Amino acid sequence: MAELKERTFLAIKPDGVQRGIIGEIIKRFEMKGFKLVGMKMLHASEDLLMQHYVDLKDRPFFPTLINYMSSGPVVAMVWEGKGVVKTGRVMLGETNPAESKPGTIRGDFCIDVSKNIIHGSDSVESANKEIALWFKQEELVSYTSCAFSWLY
Repeated sequence: MAELKERTFLAIKPDGVQRGIIGEIIKRFEMKGFKLVGMKMLHASEDLLMQHYVDLKDRPFFPTLINYMSSGPVVAMVWEGKGVVKTGRVMLGETNPAESKPGTIRGDFCIDVSKNIIHGSDSVESANKEIALWFKQEELVSYTSCAFSWLY
């Protein structure tokens, strides 16, 4: 039963917000059967972004990444369901949109790696860390979806 409560962190980046595809991304995760348990729109601070991307701090593109991510609002979300981390990554497509298959979010909506619309946790451990960084516990909602018995 614990695997049904697996959570992942997704962030629709400023280009995804500006292009008006928030609803399309949410729709894809809802249609798959995952449950939205937290969502907020915010201008991410430089401090928050530096903590989030700490593993990339020594990469040459790091300053550009921070600038891009702080250039506009971001929609931060927490999704729950069986295998949501791995399945979510498949739904996003490859980091480089040119390598993403049609039908994935990046394959359908992105052209350039520097504007790849969405971030998704790459492991359960990363998801837990990212969720704690972006959300307070009281901002996450626990509920049973009426579709639960139709999914599991």
